Amino acid sequence: MPEPVSLRHGRLSAAVDPMGAQLLSLQLDGREYLWQGDQRFWARRAPVLFPIVGSLRDGRAESAQGPCIMGRHGIARNYEHAVVDRAADGSSVTFELCDSDETRAAYPYSFKLNMAYAITGEATLSQTFRVTNTGDATLPFCVGGHPAFNVPVGAAAEEVFEDYVLKFARPWSCTLPVIGEDGLMSWDNAFECPQGSDTVALTHASFTHDALMFTDAPDSVLTLLGTKSGHGVRVEFPGFPFIGVWSAANDAPFVALEPWSGHTTAHDEGDVFEHKAGMTLLAPGETSERTFSITLL
Repeated sequence: MPEPVSLRHGRLSAAVDPMGAQLLSLQLDGREYLWQGDQRFWARRAPVLFPIVGSLRDGRAESAQGPCIMGRHGIARNYEHAVVDRAADGSSVTFELCDSDETRAAYPYSFKLNMAYAITGEATLSQTFRVTNTGDATLPFCVGGHPAFNVPVGAAAEEVFEDYVLKFARPWSCTLPVIGEDGLMSWDNAFECPQGSDTVALTHASFTHDALMFTDAPDSVLTLLGTKSGHGVRVEFPGFPFIGVWSAANDAPFVALEPWSGHTTAHDEGDVFEHKAGMTLLAPGETSERTFSITLL
């Protein structure tokens, strides 16, 4: 197995696994904020989502280049990504995944995906998705992050899960769809959350129907905050119209904050890959770049 790549600058340290280019650790002053994976709840930590977010209906869609046959969240998390650049001061690393015969059997397109992680502030890590179309056909894709965070955070032993809230930049209202056991989304039983507020209280029951998906959150900022300790994480995600908030529905002690450029297939949506909601269509030779940042509080 490839060795994790360590990043460190000042008070902040991180580790990234070349397998899937997945963040493995994110610590401030030695306190671990990132979920460390546990088979009893969820074994992953922060997978990279590409070229889909969520699920295709029955794992399949049709495209101009042929069938796309993928499990939930796509293919990038299943492959080793090569390290192509590292900062001399240990504050950043860039990985690369290119198409192969195996990836084209699932996703029949030529691409280059560069994942860059960089410590950009005293307590801030940025994660950048850079997708290049290396083929002759228009490249349809979505990208997304999936970092999960310990709840409660680190040594905040006086807190419990229910002491944590979601904080938005200002009061607003949003209508949320419901994601079913099949991974598909429906607006039939949509509900309003928040309702003219900047705060959403969390309980384990919040995730009975999979993730909460917020659209066009104010200022593209969302904070997961412990109301007693003041510890938590703030995610800033300009260029990502959706953010999913998820925890495993079995009293799991984590919450994932997931910036998405698209979302899972809706029940009333067709199965043409290029027509999926939020799909980026990239011309041959072009590159698309999106960045979100995580600030530890």
